[in-house]
Amino acid sequence: MELTATKVQILFVALALGGLVTTVCLWPRLSGPSWRSIAARAGVLVAGQALLLLAVAVVINAYFGFFGSWGDLLGTNAADAPAIAAGTGAGEAGLVRVLGSRPVEVTKPKVGLPAGRLEQVTISGGRTGLSSSAYVYLPPQYFEKKYADRRFPVILGLTGYPGDAENLVTRLNLPTLTATSILTHEIGATVLVLMRPTVVPPRDTECMDVPGGPQVETYFTSDVPRAMAAAYRVGGGAANWGVLGGSTGGYCALKLTMRHPEAFSAAVSLSGYFHGLVDMTTGDLFGGNRRLQDENDLMWRLANLPAPPVSVLVTSSRQGESNYQATEKFLAAVKAPMRASSLILPSGGHNFATWNRELPQALPWLAQQLHAPAQASSRVTGAQQSRPVSRKQSRPVSRKPSRHPTRRPRPGHRPVEAAGRVR
Repeated sequence: MELTATKVQILFVALALGGLVTTVCLWPRLSGPSWRSIAARAGVLVAGQALLLLAVAVVINAYFGFFGSWGDLLGTNAADAPAIAAGTGAGEAGLVRVLGSRPVEVTKPKVGLPAGRLEQVTISGGRTGLSSSAYVYLPPQYFEKKYADRRFPVILGLTGYPGDAENLVTRLNLPTLTATSILTHEIGATVLVLMRPTVVPPRDTECMDVPGGPQVETYFTSDVPRAMAAAYRVGGGAANWGVLGGSTGGYCALKLTMRHPEAFSAAVSLSGYFHGLVDMTTGDLFGGNRRLQDENDLMWRLANLPAPPVSVLVTSSRQGESNYQATEKFLAAVKAPMRASSLILPSGGHNFATWNRELPQALPWLAQQLHAPAQASSRVTGAQQSRPVSRKQSRPVSRKPSRHPTRRPRPGHRPVEAAGRVR
């Protein structure tokens, strides 16, 4: 039974309540002055508190998705990294294995409209040998005859650490939000690939190629786009791909885009940070190589390397977010041809509630930066062969909080600032 299962949460809550009842019932019998009675009372209190803390930890873990399974928690999970099977003639398309699918439902603009499909898949890497579970959202146009020869732009969505890709579906509602934006013509048809950055659980690699270790950066910048382009009708050029992530996923989104403009052209960082963290969850990421550590520091890159021709959107809150000052410094350091936009809330914590306030603006902003090839049969790649998905996507970012003409600013939101400008 999975660690995040409802039955597991109910079990631990029941155990905590049972511990409380047991303490109340036994306490009169343990009230004597002997050392045995004192030790027994202490043992009952400690056991009851431990059960209560475990119940709280299990419920919090299920809500935030820190560990998706017992294997993730104990570091014994090998299910996300199976051996890559020998090719069967399907080429790289065989590296995406579909485990199941279900329709996506929306309430706007009208209940019952075809809103696309969500597929649960495993994506294996032809270059790195890594493998991870994911969700792929396919828009309704993907299944229409008139789009049969059309390839679509892609947004790679990343959770925080350790995260669970399902949180992007259940907590942030990215497939539903994307489907609604497509059906209301706010954005063009877009495919989502929803994953977690923890490709080799429980280790946090900060989305980098670890010297002598897992090549996670190559997995996300090369393996995933190549496997998706082979298995689905999606573009293969940088102009067709963007990255969105929160917390660790936000740092990964910025870093992957800034370090690999040949793979991604735009990124959104929700409450992300700007340099690779090193702690007990990461181990030695740099192998003592100071240059490698600097190159994974986004502020160092902005100060010492040519700016990449990409567009990024960073979010934070003046109160409640520890990255606010760092975000201000990042925005001030950006220079052309890189373009930086920001969405700063007056207040908001480092959590799903805050990111759900930001996504109605952040997701359309990212989708509108992307382009898609005109036909699936096209062999040309890169920005030259791409064309805007919609006229809205070719416009510069507005200072208005939303591109949709009927949408009013949400209370507490600061408008997305103009591309290429910082405060």
